[in-house]
Amino acid sequence: MHAHDVIILCGVLAAGFACQWIAWRVRLPAILFLLVTGIALGPVFGVLDPDELFGDLMIPLVSIAVAIILFEGSLTLKISELRGHGSVVRNLVTIGVVITWIASGLAAHWVLGWDLYLAALFGAIVTVSGPTVVMPLLRTIRPRETVGSVLRWESILIDPLGAILGLLVFDFIIAAQAGEGLSQALITVAVMVVAGSALGAIGGHILGVAIRSRIIPDYLRNYAGLAGALTIFAAAEAVRSESGLLAVTVMGIWLANMRDVDLEDVLDFKESLTLVLVAGLFILLASRLDLGELQALGWGAAGVLLLLQFVAGPLRALACAIGSPLTLRERLFVGWLFPRGIVAAAIAALFALRLEQAGYAGAERIVPLVFSVIIGTVVIQSLSAARLARWLGVAEPSPKGVLVIGANPIGLLIAKALHDGGVRVVVADSHWAGVRKARMMGLSTFYGSAVSNYAEDELDLAGLGNLLALSRNPGINELACVRFAREFSRDRVYTVSNGEEGEHEKHRVSGESRGRVLFDGEHAVDDLLARLESGDELKSTELTSQYDYTQYLAQNPGNLPVFAVSPDGRVYFPVGDQAFEPGEDWNVGAIVPASQ
Repeated sequence: MHAHDVIILCGVLAAGFACQWIAWRVRLPAILFLLVTGIALGPVFGVLDPDELFGDLMIPLVSIAVAIILFEGSLTLKISELRGHGSVVRNLVTIGVVITWIASGLAAHWVLGWDLYLAALFGAIVTVSGPTVVMPLLRTIRPRETVGSVLRWESILIDPLGAILGLLVFDFIIAAQAGEGLSQALITVAVMVVAGSALGAIGGHILGVAIRSRIIPDYLRNYAGLAGALTIFAAAEAVRSESGLLAVTVMGIWLANMRDVDLEDVLDFKESLTLVLVAGLFILLASRLDLGELQALGWGAAGVLLLLQFVAGPLRALACAIGSPLTLRERLFVGWLFPRGIVAAAIAALFALRLEQAGYAGAERIVPLVFSVIIGTVVIQSLSAARLARWLGVAEPSPKGVLVIGANPIGLLIAKALHDGGVRVVVADSHWAGVRKARMMGLSTFYGSAVSNYAEDELDLAGLGNLLALSRNPGINELACVRFAREFSRDRVYTVSNGEEGEHEKHRVSGESRGRVLFDGEHAVDDLLARLESGDELKSTELTSQYDYTQYLAQNPGNLPVFAVSPDGRVYFPVGDQAFEPGEDWNVGAIVPASQ
C-alpha cells in the first residue's frame, strides 16, 4: 500500500476521534461533526476518495462494517425489556415504525416523484434513529424520567427492527429487479428471511452455549463474538445473497435473550469497535456524497424533511401514546425528537451501492436524500430540542444530587448534611440496619447492592448527578465507580482511599476503576470513622464576603472539609486533581474536632 493511502487511512481514524471528542465537549451528536468532516475531505477539498482508495473492496468493507454495527445494536434488544418499558415504547417500535415508513415513503413519492419501490426503501431506511444520536441530546436536554425513558429505549430498540424492515424492502426490490414476478419475488424474500433467520438463530445459540458452558475462555469472548458474527454473515451471504445483515441481527437478538449468558465483555468490546467503525464509516460515506446530486434534489428534499419533522413525527407519537399516561406536551416532545443517525447512513449507502450494481434507475438519489434528512433532523433538533423541552415543561433541572454508597456512620453523616443543605440524596446499602437508620433520618434509600442487576431497573437516579462511594468494602466502591462513571461521567464519581493504597503499588486500584479519590488519598474510610468515634462532628458553615474560605481554614486548622455546595446547588468534593475553592454564599461541610 502506498504511503499516501496509509496517511489517508490513519487520518480518517484520527479525524473520527477528533469529531467524537468535540461532540463530547459540546454535548452534540458526533454524527454532525463526522458529516462535516467527511464532506470537507471528500467533495469540497478532494482529499479523500473512498472508491479510489478501496476499489472493489468498497462494498464488502461497508457490508462488514454495517454487519458489526447491527450485531452490536441487536445485542441490546431484549424482549423482556420491550415488555417492561410500557406500551408506548412497544407501539413506537412496531406501529410507529410502520407509520414512519408509510409517511416517509409517500413523502418521497409525492414530493420528489420517486417510484413506489424506491420511495418504500427510503421510507424504511429513515425509520431508524439510534442511541448514538439520541443519547447526546438527552444528556443535554435532560427531559423528565418518563419521557427520557421512552426516548432512550426507543432509540435502542428501533435500530435493529428498522434495519430488518429496510432489509426486507431491499430484498424485495432486488428480487423484482431480477425480473421475477410478484409471487416469485415474495418467495425469494421468504427464502432470504428463512435463511438469514435460521443461520442467525443457530449461530447465536451455538455461541451462547459456548459462552455459558465456559468452552471459550474469558479473554477470547470478544474475539469469539466478532468472529462468530462475521462467520454467520459470510455463511448467510453464501447461502443466499443479501441475507447476511438479517442473519447477524437475528444472531444478536438470539444471544441477548438467552438465559445465563454473560455478554458484558462482548458488549464492551463491540461498543468500542462500533465507535471506531461509526466514525470511520461515516466519514468515508459522507466523502462519497455528490454535492451536485444533493443540490439537484432542491426544495424537494426540504419538503420531505419538513413533512417528516412536522407531520410524520407528531403523528407517530400521538398514535402510539393513545391510552398511555403521557401528557399531550410529553407526547409532542416525543414526536419532535427523532434524529436519524449512522445506521440510516450506512444501510442507505450499502443499498444504493448494490442497487447501482444491479442497474436500478435512480438508486444514486437515495444517499443524498437520506443524508439531507440526517443533516436536517440532527441540526433542527440539536438547536431546538432543549428550548422546546423547557417551553413544554418536560425538562428536568440539571441533576445535582448525590448517590451515597454505604450506610455506615460517615456515609449517613455526610448524606444527612447534604440533605439538610437542600441536595437530593439517596443512600444505597445491602445492610438493612444502615438503611433503616438512613430512613429514620429522613433520607431516601435503596435497600440492595447499587451494582446489582436489580438496581439497573429499580434504583431511581432522577435528579442524581454524583456518586460518593463510602462503603468499607473497597471492592464495592470500585464496582460502583465503574458502573456509575457511565451514568454520571467519570468527573462526578468519587470515593475514599481504602487505607492500603499508600503502602505499596500492588494495593492501588487503577484510576479508571476507583474514581476520583477524596482528600488526595490522605484519609481513608476507617480514619474518618475513627474521628467520629472520638467525638468529632460534621458541621456546615456558610461563607460570606467578609468570611471567605481562606479565613475559614486559618481560623479552623483542625477542620477537614468534606464537601461544598454552591449557591446553585451543585456539590463539590476535595480531590487532588482539582482546586477546592468554595466562594461567597457557599456552604462548606467539614469534620470538626470535638472541642470546637
